[in-house]
Amino acid sequence: MQLQQLRYFTAVADTRHFTRAAEREHVAQPSLSQQIRSLERELGAELFHRARGHITLTDAGETLLPLARRILADAETARREVQEVAGLRRGRLRLGAPPSLCASLVPDVLRAFHTAYPGVDLLVTEDGSQDLVRALADGALDLALVITPLPLQAPALTTSALLREELVVVSAPDRPAPVGRRTRIRVEDLRGRPLAMFRRGYDLREFTTAACRAAGFEPAFTVEGGEMDAVLGFVRAGLGLAVVPSMVAERSGLRVTPFSTPGMHRVVSVAHRGDVSPPRAARELERILREHLEPDGP
Repeated sequence: MQLQQLRYFTAVADTRHFTRAAEREHVAQPSLSQQIRSLERELGAELFHRARGHITLTDAGETLLPLARRILADAETARREVQEVAGLRRGRLRLGAPPSLCASLVPDVLRAFHTAYPGVDLLVTEDGSQDLVRALADGALDLALVITPLPLQAPALTTSALLREELVVVSAPDRPAPVGRRTRIRVEDLRGRPLAMFRRGYDLREFTTAACRAAGFEPAFTVEGGEMDAVLGFVRAGLGLAVVPSMVAERSGLRVTPFSTPGMHRVVSVAHRGDVSPPRAARELERILREHLEPDGP
């Protein structure tokens, strides 16, 4: 039994006409009839009652029809899946992420992805969540890591939480600890303390400013306007403290002071357009991301 024979059989069942079925399948009518006859011989039963101008299914044909449709559907699914896997031998993946994640999580994950799919070109856009959301909506990205909840309405996007990351305070290791002998710091302890602050529109700037205002004060900036690397450099130079994600702090070489319970956290989510299925490469990257963040992962 061949898939081609089943396609011809379902075409005749749909059109109830051999000639129209042949036209639909772009094949000569004698060839189509021959293939169906061959299928009937193999099955040992006639599939159609052939009266002039009137084609109907036999009991055997009625039994075969739903099975044939299922087989053809499964074959088409298998074809698409294999083609998508084969497609990962080449192509491109456009990923967006905030600078803090580009400095921590993203490099390790992209290394694992590149090892698995070396033929896929990786294009990374480093920006704040609001700008990444716009890029996703415009179709300029396939996938993005964003901080949720999003500060603006994005009804066309689908987001899924990836991790809840602790925020900590970093300070220069050659300067006095920000809270003396205490091992943890409170948001209130940042009152009047010089902060090295990120540029406007940066997620961590908005988050830190909102936390300080919720505690009843405005943060004091000694220097502002930098990206992640610049702010870490300002802190290393003794220009102030900074609130950064724990994954960044662990790699910074700076003194790390966690917040007192309940602490400060941010939720990192993976996002893509809700009206378009993400490409296979994007789905594979998300799978690698989640595996990387599992408790027993790398």
